[in-house]
Amino acid sequence: MAGYLTSHVLDTARGCPAAGLRIDLFRLDGAARVAIASAITNEDGRTDTAILPENRFETGVYELVFHAGDYLRATGQAGGEPLFLDTVPIRFGIAETAHYHVPLLLSPYGYSTYRGS
Repeated sequence: MAGYLTSHVLDTARGCPAAGLRIDLFRLDGAARVAIASAITNEDGRTDTAILPENRFETGVYELVFHAGDYLRATGQAGGEPLFLDTVPIRFGIAETAHYHVPLLLSPYGYSTYRGS
């Protein structure tokens, strides 16, 4: 089995996928934070392809940065400035060659994540 990483974002306040939200992926190597990929969620709240595809996959520590503030502003959910949530970083480890799925459940004042399937 080859390894790869996928993600998606659900807008729990509106009860729908979060379309048009930018996600950046970084690999952490000691103190270095190396940009790997960037994607925009589609109408289903997912990236069109794996954000870390099989041909670039390796174990290690990664960080997904979800640009929630831009999405919340665009959907009229932002509230006052500064936003309570603007960028949402999720740091996680990949220890084995497998499919990793890291979703974000988002509202203007809270979020959660888990290792999905």
